[in-house]
Amino acid sequence: MVMAASVAAYFDLDGTLLDASSEKTLAAELGKRRPWRIPVGAVSWTLGFVGNLLRGRAVYDAARNRGHFSFASWKVLDAYSQRLAKEKLAQRVTDEAKAKLEWHREQGHRLVLVTATIAPMAEAMGEVLGMDTVYGCGPAVREGVLSGSERGWSVPRRKGKVPVVQADALEHGHDLSACYGYGNTHADSWFMRITGHPVAINAEGPLRRLADEEGWPSHEWRI
Repeated sequence: MVMAASVAAYFDLDGTLLDASSEKTLAAELGKRRPWRIPVGAVSWTLGFVGNLLRGRAVYDAARNRGHFSFASWKVLDAYSQRLAKEKLAQRVTDEAKAKLEWHREQGHRLVLVTATIAPMAEAMGEVLGMDTVYGCGPAVREGVLSGSERGWSVPRRKGKVPVVQADALEHGHDLSACYGYGNTHADSWFMRITGHPVAINAEGPLRRLADEEGWPSHEWRI
């Protein structure tokens, strides 16, 4: 019998717990408040995309550079994230997601958010959701302004989520075979596979097929 204290539930954010894109919401708000950021961010993102492709990165990863946040300060991102999470994105957390989080709490499980969303927004949403630990994208020290590069960052994206989950489980004494993994895309399947209880949320395409093949539970959590 596995003790509840040795169990964690690892969740993706956008499209899983949240029926929205938290990072797109943040970028849109920045553009609305500072319209000059739209063309600057577009150029920076395009340069980052092309540069990543030339360095041999997959299109999926190349497209997820942080050029759209170039010249924004971490302080501003934190302030905007806190406000948007509470005033706007909290309304996009589905009832099913809330119920599942509460169920895990009742079981004594630890709640962990593992997301490729930029760290200030990931942490703000972690507070809204009542997560025990949050892993988002960003450097260990967040000072000054962003360049658009992810160099030196922790980036829990695709297979990058696996070592994050493994290190967290080791640190907290979790038995991964007893833990839960929730995600909505095939990119999440890498960390879901190393848990004993992978659960597909709003799955489409490759993840839907994988869940069907492996017999993983699948659910629709939408507003």
